[in-house]
Amino acid sequence: MTVLTVVHRTTYRYARPVRFGAHRMMMRPRDSYDLRLLATGLTVRPAAQLRWRDDVFGNSVAIAQFDAGATELFVESMFQAEHYPLPESQVVIEDYARTWPFPYDSSDIPDLSRTIERHYPDPAHKVGPWARRFVEATPDNDTLSILTAMVKAIPAELTYNPRDEMGTQSPVTTLTGGTGTCRDFALLMMEAARSLGFAARFVSGYLYDADKIGSGKDTVVGAGATHAWAQIYLPGAGWVPFDPTNALVSDRNLIRVAVTRDPTQAIPLAGSFTGGPHDFLGMDVSVEITAGTIAAKSGGA
Repeated sequence: MTVLTVVHRTTYRYARPVRFGAHRMMMRPRDSYDLRLLATGLTVRPAAQLRWRDDVFGNSVAIAQFDAGATELFVESMFQAEHYPLPESQVVIEDYARTWPFPYDSSDIPDLSRTIERHYPDPAHKVGPWARRFVEATPDNDTLSILTAMVKAIPAELTYNPRDEMGTQSPVTTLTGGTGTCRDFALLMMEAARSLGFAARFVSGYLYDADKIGSGKDTVVGAGATHAWAQIYLPGAGWVPFDPTNALVSDRNLIRVAVTRDPTQAIPLAGSFTGGPHDFLGMDVSVEITAGTIAAKSGGA
């Protein structure tokens, strides 16, 4: 079984001591059938009063309140977990939902409705027709084939272009510009799926290379930042992960931390400071993931 140790460090630097407002952190995953937490830790400098709460989606959120100012703000989140990824071959969909279109169960509609609605304007109708391409190219309208073709087309047709600026591009901007980050690609996948009537939501977490596990040595992998992907609700299978940055279906390489309706609700670290307009000097972010193995157990969490 896979054991992962994730260390996520963020450092903000300032020209002189500044005062910090409350900071909100979403870096700790929840125990689930596919992820069992073994250890966690959160280090904040300067010292802060921490309180934990669940957000509206049930994600774990830490709030830091500071008493003293400083020239540097350092946050280090660590957790160790056993990961039980679901192979793509085990995505089992109810018979009635294997062919698109299909209706969601009426009892699920009240909870799914906001994730089915499209959230971003598309006055020139770019996203919907782009999504319909994959329906038209699938003669039997197989649901999973349509979505798999979509998740593979995004990295094939668009250029991954990481950027330091916060925020997520609109799906129209990503399509017309031809480039985007993992967050942009995830949002495009979500809105394209929603245009076909699927329920979709945003996931923030981490990416590791499962192919290097079991090589006889510890391997540190990762792109040096957080990762983002989409989940789409398929009856019988539940919320199925789709990573359009890497053309992945299933969570084999993915460590889920936060799940939200929209990317704006899944910021790993957010807060404010009081100082001059030129006091902020920059920030450094690093993510290290050490992956190893243990003897297989009989089940998940």
